[in-house]
Amino acid sequence: MKKIAMFIIALAMSITANAQFEQGKVYVGASLTGLDLSYSGQEKFHLGAQATGGYFIMDNIMLKASAGVNYYGEKDAPTDLTLGVGGRYYILQNGLFLGVNAKFLHANHDHNDIMPGIEVGYAFFVSRTVTIEPSIYYDQSFRKHSDYSKFGASVGIGVYLFKD
Repeated sequence: MKKIAMFIIALAMSITANAQFEQGKVYVGASLTGLDLSYSGQEKFHLGAQATGGYFIMDNIMLKASAGVNYYGEKDAPTDLTLGVGGRYYILQNGLFLGVNAKFLHANHDHNDIMPGIEVGYAFFVSRTVTIEPSIYYDQSFRKHSDYSKFGASVGIGVYLFKD
């Protein structure tokens, strides 16, 4: 019985998600990164927040822009700022997505960096337009790979706005 209920829930989520990724829709999202879930050679604690806006240029393909801030838990640690652009491809209309991006990182303490990255995540629909979006990501540093490249996890909330 439990397996049947889970199957019905998964099927309902897939049907609900089916019409969400259409051309012309707008996406607005916010996410938390870090929470001791990201790792690089220089950091021990990291907490970040990011705002994202996107537009579906065609079904299942979204272009997006983002801005973020990162805080490091060390005394007198500066705050880093990021600006980025990227895209997402939603696989099979089920909420699973692959993303690519490029971010400009302004690290107040010692450097600026361009960081291309990838992410894999899932958009869990909690209503017709609102999602919870856990994802894992990797950002590659051009400055010094071993110290500044990042692998981590994030949890976001997304809103898919319907076209008129």
